[in-house]
Amino acid sequence: MTASTRALLAAAVVALTATACAPGSSAPPAASSAPSSPAAVRTDAAALGKVTLTVWDQEVRGAQNAQMTALNSAFMAKYPNITIKRVSRSFDDLNTTLRLALSGNEPPDVVQANNGRPQMGAFVKAGQLRPLDPYAEAYGWKKRYPQSVLQYVSYTPDGKDFGRGNVYGMPQAGEVVGILYNRAKLAKLGVQPPATWADFQAALEKAKQAGEQPIMLGNLDKWPAVHVFGTVQGQHVPKEQIATLGFGRKGASWSTPENTAAAAQLVEWMDKGYLNKDVNGLGYDAGWQAFGKGKGVFVIGGSWLIGELGPDMGKDLGFMLPPGAPVATGGTGLPFAVTAKSPNPDAAAAYLDFITNPEAMKVLTQNDLLPVADTDQQAVEEGPQKDMFTAFAAITKQDGLVPYLDYATPTFSDTLGAALQDLLAKKATPEEFLATLEKDYKKFVDSNG
Repeated sequence: MTASTRALLAAAVVALTATACAPGSSAPPAASSAPSSPAAVRTDAAALGKVTLTVWDQEVRGAQNAQMTALNSAFMAKYPNITIKRVSRSFDDLNTTLRLALSGNEPPDVVQANNGRPQMGAFVKAGQLRPLDPYAEAYGWKKRYPQSVLQYVSYTPDGKDFGRGNVYGMPQAGEVVGILYNRAKLAKLGVQPPATWADFQAALEKAKQAGEQPIMLGNLDKWPAVHVFGTVQGQHVPKEQIATLGFGRKGASWSTPENTAAAAQLVEWMDKGYLNKDVNGLGYDAGWQAFGKGKGVFVIGGSWLIGELGPDMGKDLGFMLPPGAPVATGGTGLPFAVTAKSPNPDAAAAYLDFITNPEAMKVLTQNDLLPVADTDQQAVEEGPQKDMFTAFAAITKQDGLVPYLDYATPTFSDTLGAALQDLLAKKATPEEFLATLEKDYKKFVDSNG
């Protein structure tokens, strides 16, 4: 552990220990049943007696692990009666082992569960996660997070309706897909960061005429083009329709003139050379890495790329929301949930509150991560990180965050990824592309009742 990491941990313990715990009721709920009202929960974690809280997370990378270590240490310093037994696994390992662990007799108390239908939705349907609404009311979580964020951790109890119903998790980090750009190249082109979608189109053409690659995209992995299409779609399709499609609800259709216009614009970008010719043969990492080394003027990608590109590009890196309609694809990092069989739900809820409170958001910021709440209240230097914070705060306040399109059905990630490769390769027309999506979507929503 480096000296700077030790200093961060010490600062986090001091800052977080100073945060007062909300007072609560003295009557505990039965361990085997979900609490039914705020009066049935206890928020005074210090009065819960000796507790060992088993927590499974996937915060294994450098900055992620540093913030989790800091917060766990601070929590145990504030509540010496509670011991955190942390089990950290990679994202893939967590997804592989979590289903089996939740079906056992002694599952972890707290787990990170992927928001989507195959994971969190399936766990809710199986009754393996505890609805957190009584705790959300007691701790004020619904005031902490706007609805545009809460929708990503909400399901009806049968697991069928994603984006509405009970709250089943608490996220720490936010995500938003925007436009990353090379400030130096824009300046050389005599172009300001685009303020409208028409400005963006004009900037792409000017870059092309100057011999620059306008947009870099590596789509060998199939999913990266989902973010690009979602960005274009947001300029053509009302956000309510995008949300209906993305959450896999009845009441919308892929085969509409608006979606056709979005798909046609993507094909037009290929025809005009705005996207690199090898788009389907270039890996995702290779695409953004090439941009970081000076190839291309723009990349359409997620806020998570700031931490990857920032060290090399410095203040030449810019980040902005898609110009035009106040709509952007995004969501949250994996939320933390409380398992239904946990004998320690009050301690687990206190832990969730602690790792997502305002002081915790500062710890995420110190580790160059994007906090999901209080984003615009963080002190960061001018540059790409501040651009990212400003963008996320703006889009959540405008309720303009729309879901990742591959959330739509349990099979939609594969369907959409393959269909986009065909569209970009001109193996499918926009109408054929959308018909493929409509078939998967309609089959699911009709059977999901």
